[in-house]
Amino acid sequence: MSRIPFDFIGFDLDGTLIDSSPDLHAALDYALKQMGRPVPTQEQVEKMMGKGIRRLMEQALEVTGGINQELMVKGFPLMLAYYKKHVLVHTRPYEGVEEILKALQDLGLKLIVYTNKPECLARPIIHQLGWDHYFSDIIGGDSFSVRKPDPKPLLEAIHAMGGGRTAFIGDSITDVKTGHNADLPVILVSFGYSDVPATALGADRVISNYQELIPTLASFSDDMMPDAVVKPD
Repeated sequence: MSRIPFDFIGFDLDGTLIDSSPDLHAALDYALKQMGRPVPTQEQVEKMMGKGIRRLMEQALEVTGGINQELMVKGFPLMLAYYKKHVLVHTRPYEGVEEILKALQDLGLKLIVYTNKPECLARPIIHQLGWDHYFSDIIGGDSFSVRKPDPKPLLEAIHAMGGGRTAFIGDSITDVKTGHNADLPVILVSFGYSDVPATALGADRVISNYQELIPTLASFSDDMMPDAVVKPD
């Protein structure tokens, strides 16, 4: 096996490690029906994902009759309360995720989740999947005053652990911007929620399954971006 020239791997969550769209669609279904609104299809919901659960609710209202502050004040708590109780009814890891997390950990890499999902939702999902021991940190969209595509929360977590070469794995243009805003190489999965093909989003590499991740990480050995080293202050 070729050497992997990284110390840290950052992962997005929804659309990258897990397919959470069925449970998010169910939460939207519940909230919108309470408000007398039609419900977008699951495919439509998938294309809205990636900017956080609040933005997901906003987009759902926008496409089902319009949005105002009063509707958000009513609808978002309904959606959030339902989703908190049903985060893992139909949500499943993508094929090969468990195996790749273990393999990366066995290689000595430190793994971090950086998601726009609120931390109070991300942590229970990871815990219930039995993944706590894989991740050195879990950063949600509300963990800091900024969120993706701002890389600051991810960089601060890496700084706190001593710094090192880092790559970011995601499924969306938001993830590409997050990594590139910190001069980190970005690998996208092609099976996520982006409504634009992953190959068209400007990532450094694209993989179609997790069996490709370790060889893809190793492929940076000869052309490693010099600025992709996160150093402690």
